[in-house]
Amino acid sequence: MKTKMRSRLMLTAGLVMAGAAHHALGLDISQAKGAINAEVTADYAHLDALYKDIHAHPEVAYQEVKTAAQLAKEMTALGFEVTEHVGKTGIVALYHNGPGPTVMVRTELDALPMEEKSGLPYASTAKTTWNGKETSVAHSCGHDIHMAAWVGTAKALLSMKDQWHGTLMFIGQPSEEDVSGAKAMLDDGLFTRFPKPDVGFALHVAPAPAGTVLYKSGVLTSNSDSLTVTFHGKGAHGSMPNMSVDPVLMASRFVVDVQSVISREKDPAAFGVVTVGAIQAGSAGNIIPDVAVLRGTIRTFDEGVRDKILAGVNRVAAAEAEMSGAPAPDVEIVSGGKSVVNDDALTARTAQAFKAAFGPAAVQIPSAGPASEDYSEFVRAGVPSLYFAIGGYSAQQLADFKAAGKEPPVNHSPFFAPSPEPAIKTGVTAMTLAVLTAMGPGE
Repeated sequence: MKTKMRSRLMLTAGLVMAGAAHHALGLDISQAKGAINAEVTADYAHLDALYKDIHAHPEVAYQEVKTAAQLAKEMTALGFEVTEHVGKTGIVALYHNGPGPTVMVRTELDALPMEEKSGLPYASTAKTTWNGKETSVAHSCGHDIHMAAWVGTAKALLSMKDQWHGTLMFIGQPSEEDVSGAKAMLDDGLFTRFPKPDVGFALHVAPAPAGTVLYKSGVLTSNSDSLTVTFHGKGAHGSMPNMSVDPVLMASRFVVDVQSVISREKDPAAFGVVTVGAIQAGSAGNIIPDVAVLRGTIRTFDEGVRDKILAGVNRVAAAEAEMSGAPAPDVEIVSGGKSVVNDDALTARTAQAFKAAFGPAAVQIPSAGPASEDYSEFVRAGVPSLYFAIGGYSAQQLADFKAAGKEPPVNHSPFFAPSPEPAIKTGVTAMTLAVLTAMGPGE
């Protein structure tokens, strides 16, 4: 009896929420969601094939030639006006449907220079040259999911074009992983050669339950800075370290000692991370090289914390070299993505649609995350935006991980493998509803 009553209360609450959203947004959310679901279900076989093809043939930053051409072909077939090679390998697709706002929807094109270990039948075996060396390439961040949902959203919106007026501006951005592609497109005239959007949207798949939509107003992501430290030493035989000035030793000490800046200089309550993800030095175990190069990333929310960490990184690097009697190291810090800041009003409006469509599966994120995103360049260029996330793991996947005593692999793991169908369908539904609420009702 209690279960039935609880179900009735939840149903009543859901109907009230949907009715309130309908009144506030001028859009029948239930009807719109049904139409979107019907469209994406009918078209899913095509989207699935597109996703798997892109997944199996990934391309790294500014090498996304085939990927961009593939998406350009999809959008041209839908009737969009497509311009390629914006910001090197980016694409811009416009669809005009009468007077109204211009709404931008962005997807990323690039993959990561890493090996995939998912074991999927369509897993990537691609290789490319990256930073002068051959490397494997994989869509281990989920951009392939985003691209399929991007195409699916375009199709869904066109199937419902009697319900909105305005201009769709779908952009395929290169080099998100290198946090430079958004600026490259802007520098190439994205908002001067093409209409400047009134609002913008982007999504990202996350290691959360499929079917969930996660959103947050205000600051969403961190600032990022790339770090390169080159230690200079004196090479020698491995059996005669006294004849060397060992840069590997300097590099090793730096990796450990720089963490004291985080643990002893930064306010414990303030977010800040220094991660060294790559060390290149030497060629053989019995040769002490004369150079060691470290590459890493620095993440912060607050500018004051960022300044403190950058000063500490420089000081620690100089100290390691001085302790070894080595020349001063070369420290290069390149500013990358700034924090993505979601527009409060746009987030609140879109959240009404998300709550009405997804109920408890529409979840407000409590705090900003440590990852970085160069979508922030579009926000800083004056486009009020909402960047949100969708869950990627099916209930079966999550149950399997739990049974095995494992945490679900996160983005950038070689094992990251979201379940395509629920992730893509959720992405299409959420993004289409977001655009419809921004467009307002058609006549």
